Amino acid sequence: MKCGAYWSYIIKVTKHTLKHIMRAVPTWIDKVHDRDKVEQCIYDLTFKPDGNQLIVAAGNRVLVYDTSDGTLIQPLKGHKDTVYCVAYAKDGKRFASGSADKSIIIWTSKLEGILKYTHNDSIQCVAYNPVTHQLASCSSGDFGLWSPEQKSVSKHKVSSKITCCGWTNDGQYLALGMVNGVVSIRNKNGEEKVKIERPGGSSSPIWSITWNPSKDEHNDILAVADWGQRLSFYQLSGKQIGKDRILNYDPCCVSYFSKGEYIVMGGSDKQASLYTKDGVRLGTIGEQNSWVWTCRVKPDSNYVVLGCQDGTIAFYQLIFSTVHGLYKDRYAYRDSMTDVIVQHLITEQKVRIKCRELVKKIAIYRNRLAIQLPEKILIYELYSDDSSDMHYRVKEKINRRFECNLLVVCSQHIILCQEKRLQCLSFNSVKEKEWLMESLIRYIKVIGGPPGREGLLVGLKNGAILKIFVDNPFAITLLKQSTSVRCLDMSASRSKLAVVDEHNTCLVYDIHTKELLFQEPNANSVAWNTQCEDMLCFSGSGHLNIKASNFPVHQQKLQGFVVGYSGSKIFCLHVYSMSAVEVPQSAPMYQYLERKLYKEAYQIACLGVTDSDWRDLATEALEGLDFDTAKKAFIRVRDLRYLELINSIEERKKRGESNSELFLADVYAYQGKFHEAAKLYKKTGNEGRALSMYTDLRMFEYAKDFLGSADPKDTRMLISKQADWARNINEPRAAAEMYLSAGEHVKAVDIIGEHGWVDMLIDFARKLDKAEREPLAKCAGHFKRLKHHGYAAEVYSKMGDLRALVLLHVETCHWDEAFELVEKHPQFKNDVYVPYAQWLAENDRFEEAQKAFHKAGWQDEAVKVLEQLTHNAVVESRFNDAAYYYWMLSMQCLDIARETESKKDDMLKKFQRFQHLAELYHVYHSIQRYTDEPFSSHLPETLFNISRFLLHNLTKEVPLGISKVNTLYALAKQSKALGAFKLARHAYEKLQGLRVPARFQESMELGSLTVRSKPFHDNEDLVPMCYRCSTNNPLLNIQGNVCINCRQPFIFSASSYEVLPLVEFYLEEGISDEEAVSLIDLEVPRAEQRSPAQWQEMSSGESQSLKLDTGMDDPEDDPFMAKLSFEQGGSEFVPVVVNRAVLRSMSRRDVLIKRWPRPLSWQYYRSLLPDVSITMCPSCFQMFHSEDYELLVLQHNCCPYCRRPIDEPS
Repeated sequence: MKCGAYWSYIIKVTKHTLKHIMRAVPTWIDKVHDRDKVEQCIYDLTFKPDGNQLIVAAGNRVLVYDTSDGTLIQPLKGHKDTVYCVAYAKDGKRFASGSADKSIIIWTSKLEGILKYTHNDSIQCVAYNPVTHQLASCSSGDFGLWSPEQKSVSKHKVSSKITCCGWTNDGQYLALGMVNGVVSIRNKNGEEKVKIERPGGSSSPIWSITWNPSKDEHNDILAVADWGQRLSFYQLSGKQIGKDRILNYDPCCVSYFSKGEYIVMGGSDKQASLYTKDGVRLGTIGEQNSWVWTCRVKPDSNYVVLGCQDGTIAFYQLIFSTVHGLYKDRYAYRDSMTDVIVQHLITEQKVRIKCRELVKKIAIYRNRLAIQLPEKILIYELYSDDSSDMHYRVKEKINRRFECNLLVVCSQHIILCQEKRLQCLSFNSVKEKEWLMESLIRYIKVIGGPPGREGLLVGLKNGAILKIFVDNPFAITLLKQSTSVRCLDMSASRSKLAVVDEHNTCLVYDIHTKELLFQEPNANSVAWNTQCEDMLCFSGSGHLNIKASNFPVHQQKLQGFVVGYSGSKIFCLHVYSMSAVEVPQSAPMYQYLERKLYKEAYQIACLGVTDSDWRDLATEALEGLDFDTAKKAFIRVRDLRYLELINSIEERKKRGESNSELFLADVYAYQGKFHEAAKLYKKTGNEGRALSMYTDLRMFEYAKDFLGSADPKDTRMLISKQADWARNINEPRAAAEMYLSAGEHVKAVDIIGEHGWVDMLIDFARKLDKAEREPLAKCAGHFKRLKHHGYAAEVYSKMGDLRALVLLHVETCHWDEAFELVEKHPQFKNDVYVPYAQWLAENDRFEEAQKAFHKAGWQDEAVKVLEQLTHNAVVESRFNDAAYYYWMLSMQCLDIARETESKKDDMLKKFQRFQHLAELYHVYHSIQRYTDEPFSSHLPETLFNISRFLLHNLTKEVPLGISKVNTLYALAKQSKALGAFKLARHAYEKLQGLRVPARFQESMELGSLTVRSKPFHDNEDLVPMCYRCSTNNPLLNIQGNVCINCRQPFIFSASSYEVLPLVEFYLEEGISDEEAVSLIDLEVPRAEQRSPAQWQEMSSGESQSLKLDTGMDDPEDDPFMAKLSFEQGGSEFVPVVVNRAVLRSMSRRDVLIKRWPRPLSWQYYRSLLPDVSITMCPSCFQMFHSEDYELLVLQHNCCPYCRRPIDEPS
């Protein structure tokens, strides 16, 4: 049968504790007489707040006693009649006495009278306010309030005689008890706030009242005792708490203990009784020969003093016995005499069971709790089997009065012990068994067993130790010793018995052989460890002793009695409190370790030791090669490093390794015992492991001892590791030199480069063979990082890595060197020009960047840059630049169309669009400068022509940045200035339909008004004429910049935007550009017919010009002129198409050719007024009056349209 219980109930039985729950021990007694030996009634008592003195009202004197021994310190005389009441102030500075002589005397703590005042009747009671120290004095007809600050006493009449009074704890209210059965509660000013009328009225006079001094109560509680023989409790509001308690005697005095836990009351029953704070009687304190008129409790103590009718003053000490029970980790004990608290010693949870009667005995076992009350025994059980459940419910009630010394509870029975007799009762109060012992029972406990068959361990006064089973009528004698039993416990396996005898000796027996195994002195209680068979502990002489096996005792200081030992927890009872003390099992564990009993040491450690103890166990077991124990211990401390070692050793053992010394060497190496490990490695023939260990530890001097035959490979490895170590300890130069000597060039270069030692690095790089590319490449990389590009270039040249060299020049922006390399090695063109273009773009040199992209063949990037430049120029109102960029964009598109067939059509459309936009922005630049700047360098005629040209091109869409308002405004102003009033009026009307800026508003309104005063027609000198059909065209043409008659497009000068006398003609099908040029260049024999003055062709590198000489051909002989004289009608445009004959008849001086690159066709123009000199830019093919062009070229040193430098070859 396995033992299931550890402890049930432990108590030392003596005759005194068997009979009494509480003892009242008389400390001193005195009897007061007067001079004539007449007994003086003691009407009142009070303690000085520090408890050192007792003030007694005896006869007409006030007596002062020393409370320690009852010595009369001094009788105080001052009253002329019987003193009825005394009271001490809470601050201890003064006390008061009231007498039948109607006077109040205030005395100091030095026993000197300092003040006296009177009432109209005899004084019945006095009370000091605990906060303000105001004194309330009550007589038969009134009560007075006096404080040291006041000279006068404020008095208040009452309807009945006052018998008693008392202040609340906060000093706010005063309660008065009266003969008519009324309790009146007054405020500090004497005004009545609450009136409590007792049902008995004047037949039940109130004789004593007192407020509960407890700070734990939520409300002020007033205890009221009347001569209707009842005790009642009230709240400050007047509401009664609970029911009246019947006393069966007339109470004369009620007094609380300092913390409010108990009440002392005395009266006509000639004794003082102890009650709970709820009024439950607990017992008698002291029986007297006459009425007890007064009783008081000494502050903060268990001392009670009584004053009697016959002059007796009795001073008692109350001693409360401990009523408790223990089972495993549950401890039940009595609290406030009527409650039971069950405490879980591990979780510190507590539960209170209110019995509302005196608790006499407690027993606890497993899920049962037995509580003996005066007239019954209550059996409780736990709600559940949960080990942490603390909820109890009543299972059974045994309604019988029992007299017993000890109470024990089992699963289905209670055991009553009385002297030598044991009785076993069922929960139904049926007596099932009875055992009669040969001697007094000194000790009893339940040692577990199946329900209904539990075993009891019983120790007798004669030294016999018995085992009794509740279902067996026969007791089994385990052993008998010569000395009386004081405490008993049985080991977990029931093989050993520990006994503490009356001589405080702990004796341990083997139950089976009855042999005394060992004994230890100075023990008062003993307990076996329930989780370890060989461990017990015993207490005595202020020490705790732990004994494991037969090892010496380990001792530490501990006050109290040991009552249980489970794992590492020792349950200790000290005075009235039970606590679970955590005791590390270190000492017994180390005792086992000293004997190399690792498994036993592990079992002890499992009960509870510190982390450092676990580590010591693990280390010792590992060195003892007990890998299983070591593994478990290292798991507890979570040391993965050692667990990996053990795991590797176990794997090696599985593979057949069995050299214990080698395993121990590995263990020593892990522990840091390197020299011991090295010796074992050498002993087992594993010098290589020692070498590896020392080199890993940077112990190179020791490592050299194990180099053996000096293998060069081992030497290099050693030097390399030494270099690693030097590097780690911040000795980089030494590390680099070691790496070089060990042939670790890459590591050496890394260290040198990291620390920027350039001279050392270039010396090393120059010494390296060019085949060692990795260290050379690292050298070059470090030079680049350190900004030593010359050295980097030298290294790349040595390596022959041209691409890296090119990239180096590009990274460092050494473009000249990069271009020089590209000239020799064109395959690196993209590697140079693309970064160059990006660099230019980043440095805001976009035009050069665009050219570089173009040069690199990155047409898309070139176009993107140009598009961005164009957009920026438009947004920033740099329209001249925008025109130039659009022209460049158009030429880029033409290049792409020529090179990429798939993009040809799309690019040609873009070309036309960009050419058109270039011309518009070029024109609008002048308008913008005219409207935004205060001065204009343009002639009115030029602005007039520009405005008209621009308006004719803005009929379908208006490009970004171009303002129609500015254009119309300029046209209106110039039209009015030049006499084109009709056009001016039309422009002003158009402006009124647009949103005009405020700065133009006034000028526009004034202009539109003044123009109305002008004639409604235009100056005929301004009307443009078509040079093909000689038709005069309106100034604003709905057709745009073409003739309204023949639809021939006008050709404008790119400076003044006057219509030039040029007509475009087209070649007949089958005539190539080369043939046409050769036919035009043929000089026909018309030379003889020409007069000396004639057209003369002027050719220069940058332009073609037709200059008027003095003579002119006969127009009738010119077949081209005859062709042009044709009158064209209809809405369709019919271009001039010429055949070979006409071409031959043309003079080279009269023809201008736009020689567009492929895939565009050339354009041919014939000048119809040879006297007008026209120049065409050979780059952008824009036409100018020669004089204008020359002037502009002189101003800008380039073409004003395409910005081609004047000295650039065609």
